[in-house]
Amino acid sequence: MPHANRSAAGDQDIWQRIDSWGVVPVVTLQDGRTARRLAEALTAGGLPGAEVTLRRAGATAAIEALAKVSEFLVGAGTVHSVRQAEQAVAAGARFVVTPGFAQDVVAWCLERSVPVLPGTATPTDLELALAHGLERVKFFPAEPLGGVPMLQALSGPYAAIRFMPTGGIDSSNLPSYLELPSVFACGGSWMVRREWLEHEAWEQVVRATSQARHAVERARGGTN
Repeated sequence: MPHANRSAAGDQDIWQRIDSWGVVPVVTLQDGRTARRLAEALTAGGLPGAEVTLRRAGATAAIEALAKVSEFLVGAGTVHSVRQAEQAVAAGARFVVTPGFAQDVVAWCLERSVPVLPGTATPTDLELALAHGLERVKFFPAEPLGGVPMLQALSGPYAAIRFMPTGGIDSSNLPSYLELPSVFACGGSWMVRREWLEHEAWEQVVRATSQARHAVERARGGTN
């Protein structure tokens, strides 16, 4: 069906963009006031996209503002319910990320061809991912769960799944994750620290984002 084909192509485009970045900024915003400036800073640093967590009341407004920025890819994170997913997608979120395996949210997204990354932490979660036909998941919280060694262990029996580890990752350990064939990208907030956003220190965001992109390139052997 033409509509299904267009949706599949759109999903693939989103994954290709995230694959090329190697890292996704995870942002917590309380409104859309500084959204455009943030988008400009991230884009200047080489990452024209972000996952906005639904941890504050104004997160939906921030998603809406970012979605209006040309060529900027915005997703919604910390999605716990179908209602939140509906609101985020209506606001312009192009993909949905959940902290745990929220089966109702996953089903809602799959029914509507919305790219979704459910949070996983155990083999049981990965079995659920396979049962839902998913090939990409979030691994959270990455460092407390064992980090790189844990992902190496899981990649044996779950070779078909690719991961976006998030939680405890920063510029110091980013390369070790990206060197794993099973990791397509990492999520992190170190490029968009809360104090930088509060004080609108955009030059810091540009610098940290650019450093993250260079780290990705080095980890991937100079290719991107």
